[in-house]
Amino acid sequence: MHQNNSDSTGHARERLMALTLGAIGIVYGDIGTSPLYAMRECFAGSHAVAPSRENVLGIISLIFWSLTIVISIKYVMFVMRADNRGEGGILALLALAIRKFSSTSQQRAVLIMVGIFGATLFFGDGMITPAISVLSAVEGLNVATPVLEPYVIPITIIVLFGLFLVQASGTARIGALFGPIMVLWFFILALLGVINLVREPQVLAAFNPWHAVAFFGQNHWHGFLVLGAVFLVMTGGEALYADMGHFGKRPIQMAWFTLVMPAILLNYLGQGALLLSDPSATENPFYLLAPSWSLYPMVILSTLATVIASQAVISGVFSLTRQAVQLGYSPRVNIVHTSEREIGQIYIPIANWGLLVAVIGLVLGFRSSSNLAAAYGIAVAITMVITTLLALVVARTLWGWGWLRCALVVVVFLLVDLAFFAANALKIAHGGWFPLLIGAVLYTLMITWQQGRALLAERLRETAVPVDEFITRLATGSAIRVPGTAVFLSSNPEGVPNTLLHNLRHNKVVHEQVVLLTVLTEDIPRVVDANRVQVQGMGHNFYRIIAHYGFMEDPSIPAILDLSAQQGLQFNLMDTTFFLGRETLIPTPRPGMALWRETLFVSMSRNAARAMDFFRIPHTRVVELGTQVEL
Repeated sequence: MHQNNSDSTGHARERLMALTLGAIGIVYGDIGTSPLYAMRECFAGSHAVAPSRENVLGIISLIFWSLTIVISIKYVMFVMRADNRGEGGILALLALAIRKFSSTSQQRAVLIMVGIFGATLFFGDGMITPAISVLSAVEGLNVATPVLEPYVIPITIIVLFGLFLVQASGTARIGALFGPIMVLWFFILALLGVINLVREPQVLAAFNPWHAVAFFGQNHWHGFLVLGAVFLVMTGGEALYADMGHFGKRPIQMAWFTLVMPAILLNYLGQGALLLSDPSATENPFYLLAPSWSLYPMVILSTLATVIASQAVISGVFSLTRQAVQLGYSPRVNIVHTSEREIGQIYIPIANWGLLVAVIGLVLGFRSSSNLAAAYGIAVAITMVITTLLALVVARTLWGWGWLRCALVVVVFLLVDLAFFAANALKIAHGGWFPLLIGAVLYTLMITWQQGRALLAERLRETAVPVDEFITRLATGSAIRVPGTAVFLSSNPEGVPNTLLHNLRHNKVVHEQVVLLTVLTEDIPRVVDANRVQVQGMGHNFYRIIAHYGFMEDPSIPAILDLSAQQGLQFNLMDTTFFLGRETLIPTPRPGMALWRETLFVSMSRNAARAMDFFRIPHTRVVELGTQVEL
């Protein structure tokens, strides 16, 4: 018994270490590459301050206390408590926040709009992160020799194109390398920081928060503007929460406190020490930390680290897209599983190539990481404010926190979040409009899709026939029953599907066994198989199946039928026909949505992935029946 306990403890420890290593490689890629450009923007960016002793200590103090309050306390200790059965991310948090509100309440509608807008801003951030990260790494060539400057943008584009090109093959093969490479990266960050810190140990005074306060007293409004650059040290903070489902809470927390935070803090201290001894190093304090002989290896390592950081964002975009589809905020898209064992490893072609076009466009349009830094941060800042608000709703409605406790948290977190948001808002005119524009466009698309589906369901209900009434009519022998099973898919778990009515009207027959199948998405990430399927007999060989899936799962009709067979409803797949509806939607001036939004919804519906592909239905067993619906 003792031996078994020791073995299980050893396995648990090994698993924890493996997950922690994975978290270092994936979760912290973005925040871990911020030292490449964050300090440079504080002292050489659009709102730079002079590298005086007071300013250097003030900036380092702001960086330390921002990472402590926003990342360590808010995200790692507070927000990560709001896990939706182990899953994180803003849509998972939104599902938690609206759980206690009725489907018709005004509060629920407001929370959904706010949460969706926060999710759309993540896509804007997902476009800028690969561009600024890889470009800032390759720009190290400028430090090595100005002769290579013309090649920076072409090399950046080649690296980015290669990164997006390999997405189709999945990250399973290269994923094992991510952790060790990022461990090496953080070790080098810490080592370079310590080497320079030893030369100027006075920079350690920055841990005193008074230097942060004094910084604003000395620089006034200009000091506030620099907050937009200081914010760059936290731009990967949302990934901690979004990737919680992949690695778990504890590995992410361990990685942060034992390696990531100490390493990046030491590097920022080292950059501060370098600026104290050599104020001219503001041009690129990160690369100037390193000895001249190591510049080319550092450029290679930095590029690898930024590629890994970009991979984390790309994977996050894929996951968020799938969540949006499952929760009814996006049309169906083609989702490719790149691993037989890891359900989270997916590839979405339309998201991948759309991101690539946007990222290369940003590199060509802004042409330097400094210019991109002027646009970077506003989307993340707004998302962080929204995350705080949604987490507080969860604390109040699900955790039972009192108003006083919630108010104290609001004062601390929202004051910091809103200060960074206000400082970043000044970036809107300098390129910050881009992620906001992307967010606004995607928000319009997602809200239009959600409301359009509700409107379509309402129009279909207007002509729906009650199931009992329909079966009673059939019992009189008014239709011929033919051998075989017919499965009719319907989004409405009540009434007779239009496809069944059209099949009867045109073919004058009803199959011997009829199944009305509805797939519902729950506000939890995954549903256990024991709760997956409900089978209800309705008489005269009519059955209704209601299948439940989580927002992190992909529905499979064959799997549903297998589970239904375990409940006594037998199928012979070769004797089963699946009937799908293909609605031709017609925009009308009827009350519902504005005509332009109805037209947009019709266009999105036409370009959605086919239901037979999305639900994994054998193509040879499908019959599609068309109908016109006036919206």
